[in-house]
Amino acid sequence: MNEQFFAITVLIVSYIVLFSERLNRAVTVLLGSSILIFSGILSQQEAILSIDFNTIALLIGMMVIVGIAEKSGMFQALAILSSKLIKASPRGLLIMLALITAFLSALLDNVTTVLLIVPVTLLMTRQLKLNPYPFILLEIFASNIGGTATLIGDPPNILIGSALNLSFMDFVRQLSLVVCFTMFVLIIAFDIIYGRFLQADSKNKKELLSIKASSMITDKNLFYKSLFVLLLVLCFFIAAEYIHIQNGTVALLGASCMLFLYTFQDEHIKRDQKVEDAFSLVDWTTIFFFCGLFVIVFSLEKTGVLEILGHYLIEQTQGSIKRATFSVLWISAVISTIIDNIPFVATMIPTLKAIEADLGGRQAMMPVWWALSLGSCFGGNGSLIAASANVIVAGLAARENHHISFVKFLIFGIPVMLISVTIAMIYLYLIYFM
Repeated sequence: MNEQFFAITVLIVSYIVLFSERLNRAVTVLLGSSILIFSGILSQQEAILSIDFNTIALLIGMMVIVGIAEKSGMFQALAILSSKLIKASPRGLLIMLALITAFLSALLDNVTTVLLIVPVTLLMTRQLKLNPYPFILLEIFASNIGGTATLIGDPPNILIGSALNLSFMDFVRQLSLVVCFTMFVLIIAFDIIYGRFLQADSKNKKELLSIKASSMITDKNLFYKSLFVLLLVLCFFIAAEYIHIQNGTVALLGASCMLFLYTFQDEHIKRDQKVEDAFSLVDWTTIFFFCGLFVIVFSLEKTGVLEILGHYLIEQTQGSIKRATFSVLWISAVISTIIDNIPFVATMIPTLKAIEADLGGRQAMMPVWWALSLGSCFGGNGSLIAASANVIVAGLAARENHHISFVKFLIFGIPVMLISVTIAMIYLYLIYFM
């Protein structure tokens, strides 16, 4: 009982500090995990084994690939090319940028996508003399919704996929339909509220259209190399379930190929420098945050706390998969609105694993797992602090003197979250319980 109380205390204190943002999030969980080891609840070996290598490898690999690819200017060129396709129409630009954000968030990840797309959005709206607020607000929502469609699009999916050994295509098959429909509803709503009222001067349109997409490509060789590696990795993600290779291994293979193509013609000193620069593109704060979080959550598993929570959930849902699915969906959405969805999902995964046997096994529990994914990812739209992408976009906008307040975001965030989760609930009911 003392060990359970101590593990819960460390988790709660860590969550409070994470929510208050008094300390860096990686420092917070590393301190918590170190305390657990020093207390004797976990040994160092147990702590190391609790870290999911597949998740860490997937994150590092994709960060290296995308970081190097971004240097070529390929993503900025894509945005400029899109503006030409809709002839710099503000209304069309609103829709097109949302679709690009959702698409790239599914193939890369939502944090990386907003880092690439938002600066280009601010550039184009400045050129057209438009208020960027509706554009960047819709891009936040699109990044969280689009990222839900695949294994690599949103961190909660990476955690769930790794824990259950799900493939890239498992997520695409189960979630892409509901994501597409939710995006359709979201775009229609924003077009009604904002899009039809957006107007731009013809002179400003001509200036934007004069920017050549090719001018955004700063390194053509790197562009072709990046395109090759991204397509290669995507193909392996799709084929992984058939060739029985973990997604983390695929990402590391892609990163290795990218580093090889990026440096193999350079001299020794320059080659080493470019490799070091590439590794600096990895968000090590996020990597160590995941490592510490895995250790803290495992302490709850080892001390039996998660087993107790699992039995409580079974009692509340009376052993019904349907009740468990909808309970997890809405609990995930609401809690993910209040706190970052990553630590919540990391805590829920072993809790749900503990009750699988009592609810009919893994296959019977799959609706509950998809509910966890949809609830936590869609819940990320509920508030400005609910997902990392939201905070990053707010920071980028603030640099351009476009402040997004917490309350102002809630006015749109809460309705978007409620509508999208309702759509997810209807989808799960139709697919699994009709």
